[in-house]
Amino acid sequence: MEASFFSLLSKTPSQLFRNFQALILLISILLLLWPSSSSLSVAAAAAAVNLEAEALLTWKATLQNQHQFNYHPLSSWSAQTSPCAWFGIFCNNQGSIANITLVGTGLKATLEVFSFSSFPNLVSLNLQNNSLYGPIPSHIANLSKLSFLDLSLNGFYGSIPSEIGSLVRLSSLSFTSNNLNGSIPTSFANLTQLLSLGLDRNQLSGYIPQEIGKLASLTTLDFTLNKITGPIQAGIGNLTNLSILRLGWNNLYGPIPEELGLLRGLVKLDLSTNNLTGEIPAYLGNLTLLDNLFLSSNKLSGNIPSEFSNLTFLQGFDVPANKLTGSLPPDICIGGVLKVFTAYNNSLTGPIPRSLKNCSTLTRLRLEKNQLTGNISQDLGVYPDLNYADLSDNKLQGELRSWNWGSLYNLSTLKLARNNISGEIPAEVGKAPHLNLLDLSSNRLTGLIPGELSQLRLYSLSLNGNLLYGHLPPRLGNLSYLEYLNLAANNLNSSIPNELGNCTKLLSLNLSTNQLTGFVPPEIGDLKALMSLDLSHNFLTADIPREIGGLLFLETLNLSHNSFVGSIPPGLANVLSLRDVNVSYNQLEGPIPDMESFRRAPFEALRNNRDLCGNNSVLNPCPLENPTAKAGKQSDASIIVFPILGGGILLISLATVAAFFVYRRIKARKASTGNEYLQVFAIWTDEAALTYESIIQATESFDSRHQIGSGSSGSVYKAALQSTTKQNQVVAVKKLHDQSGEGVERLKANWRAFRSEIRALTNIKHRNIVKLYGFFSNAQHSLLVYEFMERGSLRSVLDDAEKAKELDWEDRVKIVKGIASALSYMHHDCRPPIVHRDISSNNVLLDLDFEAKLSDFGTARLLRPDDRVSTTSFAAGTYGYMAPVDIVERAYSKKVDEKWDVYGFGVVALEVIIGKHPGDLISSLTTTTKTTSPSSFSSPPHPTLLKDIIDDRITQPGEDGEVAKGVFAIAKFALACVRAEPSSRPTMQEVTMDMVTFAIPPLTQPFSQVSLEELFALVD
Repeated sequence: MEASFFSLLSKTPSQLFRNFQALILLISILLLLWPSSSSLSVAAAAAAVNLEAEALLTWKATLQNQHQFNYHPLSSWSAQTSPCAWFGIFCNNQGSIANITLVGTGLKATLEVFSFSSFPNLVSLNLQNNSLYGPIPSHIANLSKLSFLDLSLNGFYGSIPSEIGSLVRLSSLSFTSNNLNGSIPTSFANLTQLLSLGLDRNQLSGYIPQEIGKLASLTTLDFTLNKITGPIQAGIGNLTNLSILRLGWNNLYGPIPEELGLLRGLVKLDLSTNNLTGEIPAYLGNLTLLDNLFLSSNKLSGNIPSEFSNLTFLQGFDVPANKLTGSLPPDICIGGVLKVFTAYNNSLTGPIPRSLKNCSTLTRLRLEKNQLTGNISQDLGVYPDLNYADLSDNKLQGELRSWNWGSLYNLSTLKLARNNISGEIPAEVGKAPHLNLLDLSSNRLTGLIPGELSQLRLYSLSLNGNLLYGHLPPRLGNLSYLEYLNLAANNLNSSIPNELGNCTKLLSLNLSTNQLTGFVPPEIGDLKALMSLDLSHNFLTADIPREIGGLLFLETLNLSHNSFVGSIPPGLANVLSLRDVNVSYNQLEGPIPDMESFRRAPFEALRNNRDLCGNNSVLNPCPLENPTAKAGKQSDASIIVFPILGGGILLISLATVAAFFVYRRIKARKASTGNEYLQVFAIWTDEAALTYESIIQATESFDSRHQIGSGSSGSVYKAALQSTTKQNQVVAVKKLHDQSGEGVERLKANWRAFRSEIRALTNIKHRNIVKLYGFFSNAQHSLLVYEFMERGSLRSVLDDAEKAKELDWEDRVKIVKGIASALSYMHHDCRPPIVHRDISSNNVLLDLDFEAKLSDFGTARLLRPDDRVSTTSFAAGTYGYMAPVDIVERAYSKKVDEKWDVYGFGVVALEVIIGKHPGDLISSLTTTTKTTSPSSFSSPPHPTLLKDIIDDRITQPGEDGEVAKGVFAIAKFALACVRAEPSSRPTMQEVTMDMVTFAIPPLTQPFSQVSLEELFALVD
């Protein structure tokens, strides 16, 4: 070392300088090669991004259905591209993944292998509406920066991991519509920044944890439809920022805590369908911003607080099925915006609230089954929007003549039965143009039945149990839509008018316990759809008309306590559906019909006649029959029936008759030579041109030139029927596919579908359901005749670019509302309910005014009243309109319920606003509707704006008008209806209520800026 040092000193200055230059050069090279701190950070960031991409690709590899789609959004996930360019992936400025949004992509996998720890900068995770399953992993808590978490509408099960409580930055958390069980973690108390918490529609149990009261920032709390028990925690009163609180459909018990009165910002409160007891706290009257209050189906008692008069924004007030007493709040409608007021099935007394007189916004009023008093002449006002009113089973008095019937423009149902209403039925009742059901039974009404009732389109009229007198108005025969007529227990003293035979849609006719005289007109035989006939306890004479034997759907017949003479018409033996019969206390003689209902009739049903005989243990046997006495037996060649379109239940009768027809057709096929086959023909239109022969002529024996459509069960033809008296009538004729030569079982299957459509449509009457004019069946053809819809199917209009341009947004909103209204009617207003099972755009027809009408009921099913499901043994539905989970469940359980139709409605609704079907498989429906343009499904645009998914062939719907709100609402409801889990889908009644009855909520920003997140976060 010393030698080196001294040798260095011995160098000349020039040599030293050269050595120094070399040293500097060496240092410079080393500095260039040594990484800087900034380059180190860039390298680290790149490594982190690679780690994120690797984690996503690893999870993608576990997907069970990624290869089942022609186009799958995750096809953009590739190691050759940056994850920031992948579908559903959004990065921050540093290139790290901050947002994963994979809504409705049909993903089927678990989250067990999802490496949450690989995403240190993830702020939002939205996996809503997929087929994800398994437990929610506890290591999801590694997402320490997460503020938005939505795993709703999936199949997750197991308990909610308590580790979620460590995600302290969460502002929105939704596990809605899964199969989660167990209790709500107490660790949620740590989520102090939480604004929205949705755990509804699961199987959660246990108590509501007291710690929920620590989430002071919450604005929305929804625990609806779980199995949560225990009391409502008083600590919820600490959540003073709440605007929505939903705890309905649980097993909560105990009183409503008064602390809820501290939630001054509450807009919606739902505590319905629990076991809550005690009184409704008066402090709820402090919630002056409430617009909806639902307390129905509990065990609440006591009075409704008078403080509810402070609720001036109230639109929906729902307290039925409790044990409430006292009076209704007199100023419940003081704000003048109340729309739905239901308090039925309580023990309420006192008058009708005085504020209802001027509550012109009412759409639905149900106060039945109470003990209300008051005068309907003075306490009720003008209600132009009222659709449904039921005040039955009270103690109301007054008269009907003071009502402004012409102002009840939208009233469809009015029930005032079992009150003390007096006076006459005013002729002005005929001015309520849309009245369909009128029940004034069991009152003290007097006078004549006004003929002006014939101006209405009633399908049900009940005036029984009054003091009405005089004649039966012949004009009642003009009620061509009437299905139920009950005039029993009055003092009517005329004969039965022949014109009553014009009510060819009647299913039930009760004229018993009056003073009717004369004979029963033979026109009674024109009521071919009749299922129940009661003429008992009158003074009717002469023979029982033989035409009664043509009532092939009759199930109950009561002719007792009259003065009928002669024999019972032998044609009744053809009425195979007849179950209950009573002909006692007459002057009848001769043999009873040889059929089960007469053979098993009790003594009380046959007693006190002149000389009845036959095969019944309470009667003497008849003398040997003269072989020549069979001349009246009906020929097998032709059976003419007239079942009428309506809302009755044709289960047993139609099934029995149809089975009989099948047997006879099979028998006829074996023995027939030529035209000796059974025919069944029904027609209910005044157009004489509608005959089987005219249909054959108009379609040129079903030439393909007249064909306008085809489906799985048959082909549809346009038939322009020639008429010499009127303008030619155009009808649509559906001819079931020819099944001849395929055996008895196939024939039975053909009849099953044929019968299903007839049976369903004889239970339905709605403006948005296609009208069935008649049907015909013989060994060659099975035909259904409908009204002709000029614009054809919704699918054909949307598929045609020029036709689609005519379909503006107002018409599209109207179409969706119409379909929703029809399904709501079928599911909730028909008894028994009807499930269509094949909702698709092909089965929605449009008239010239773009009014939608549901068609093709060949796979429809009636739901049994004791079990809200229907068992089926064969497949139904159209591919692309059925949820995969529904298909699997129906394949194993053979059961179907209303949610089958709800899903199809959601698909059709999206199809209307997108302009084409949202995708080939339902599992990719929501992805398609949110990530593709109507013109191309291969290159997704911006995934978050609603405007990017709607049909671009017509003008945008504006920014904030009624049309924009309508389109917005359709998208929201449609996405709710296509949820994977059936139990999480809304009912069609809920959809219709929100779309039609209630005002559509205002948009919070211009339509063009409406985002995916707002669409899904919107809560009614």
